[in-house]
Amino acid sequence: MSTDVTKQATQASKQANQSTELALIKKDVVDVVEGKIRDFVEKGELTVPPDYNVGNAMRAAWLKLQEITNKDGAPVLQSCTRDSIANALLTMAVYGLSPLKDQGYFIAYGKKLIWQNSYFGNIALWKRVTGAEIDPIANVVYEDDEFEYEINDGEYRIIKHKQSLKNINPDKIVAAYAILTYPDGTKKTTIMTIDEIHKAWAQGQTKGNSPAHKNFAAEMCKKTVINRACKLAIKSSNDSSLTAIKKTMKANEEDINEAIIEAEIEENANKEVLDIQDDNIIEAEIVDDTPASPDKPLNEAEQIRMDGEPY
Repeated sequence: MSTDVTKQATQASKQANQSTELALIKKDVVDVVEGKIRDFVEKGELTVPPDYNVGNAMRAAWLKLQEITNKDGAPVLQSCTRDSIANALLTMAVYGLSPLKDQGYFIAYGKKLIWQNSYFGNIALWKRVTGAEIDPIANVVYEDDEFEYEINDGEYRIIKHKQSLKNINPDKIVAAYAILTYPDGTKKTTIMTIDEIHKAWAQGQTKGNSPAHKNFAAEMCKKTVINRACKLAIKSSNDSSLTAIKKTMKANEEDINEAIIEAEIEENANKEVLDIQDDNIIEAEIVDDTPASPDKPLNEAEQIRMDGEPY
């Protein structure tokens, strides 16, 4: 009986300590992020959307973060560094996006937490900063399509794209293109070859091997090229009020690259060589046999990577 009481007391104490620690992290992180946002606004480097309340967005994101675990099932608020948590929330806030609207995801790479825009987030961000009302469109080019384009002053323009139903074959995709329509009617076209698309997918956690990529290759290609088109459009803007967004986008991409490499190094480090007595050498991977729950937001790898390239 006393043993049970002791266990309950220990468990209660542990939960209390965790709650206190989370409260301290939340206070530090929220204060830092909100201070950074104020600084950007005061310098004229960022215009916060009128319908976006940073404080409310932070609180909503924090609630979301408490539900998210890494690939090993550990809560990201405990397994990821405090600095990376703050940077992930800052990135989200600078973009004026929210995970509650499926505009992005918090992803754990090792001990680093990263915010990554979703397909919907990149479109929302592009439309907001440009004032565009028409959604981007994208098409896939198949091997036997009649496809012609030209380049004038560095800008692509589709001259002809004729496609028949018999050409539609996911194994014969050769390219994809996206067209952005601006408020003044100007159109910007982005083209990616299938090799470029595959390289973009290779940057993801599933390396382009998720069921979504395998079963809906054409749709994934469209999302990938739209993601790139929207990002290129934002980066090339000369609007001074987008300075913070462009700086954050550059830093975010660098963080994603670095985090992917660090996570791969850490994963490879978890492999060891076993020396067997008969001199046969076998490479064995040390695996945590605790399965990750597919119901938790961060572990929705297929959904996360359905949004195409990380760049």
